[in-house]
Amino acid sequence: MDKTLNLFIDFLKKQNLKLTKQREEVLGVFLKTEKHLTVEELYNIIKKKDPHIGQATVFRTLKLIREAGIATEADLGDKKIRYEHRYGHKHHDHLICIKCGRFIEVVEPEIEKLQNKLCRDFRFLVERHRLEIFGVCQQCRRKDRRPKKR
Repeated sequence: MDKTLNLFIDFLKKQNLKLTKQREEVLGVFLKTEKHLTVEELYNIIKKKDPHIGQATVFRTLKLIREAGIATEADLGDKKIRYEHRYGHKHHDHLICIKCGRFIEVVEPEIEKLQNKLCRDFRFLVERHRLEIFGVCQQCRRKDRRPKKR
């Protein structure tokens, strides 16, 4: 967490903001939670640890964490914005089930090569990208094939 904390502190300084105890606590809990979190989910985790931190503080701090490049937003098709670790984590894409909401993180070097080639060919400077494929997962397809009980 030290590198990430230093990155966050540097970002805050550039914004003329300070690292408060509450911001540090939000960052720490976010980094320890290895899943895609909504603001509400993160707030509920933090509230158990420190009931004095308000939801607005969590929301604003998570926004700063994203702006610092430590987190990225993910829309997994359920109209909820989730946040996942970005700094120190490999880039990945998502396969998202439209029936159950389950998602699979995937890394495919060939897709990355093709995306890089397209950007080079069109002289396009990439800042960030994401690939999200929506469909029906294997478990939901199996459920759909089961005979219905009468």
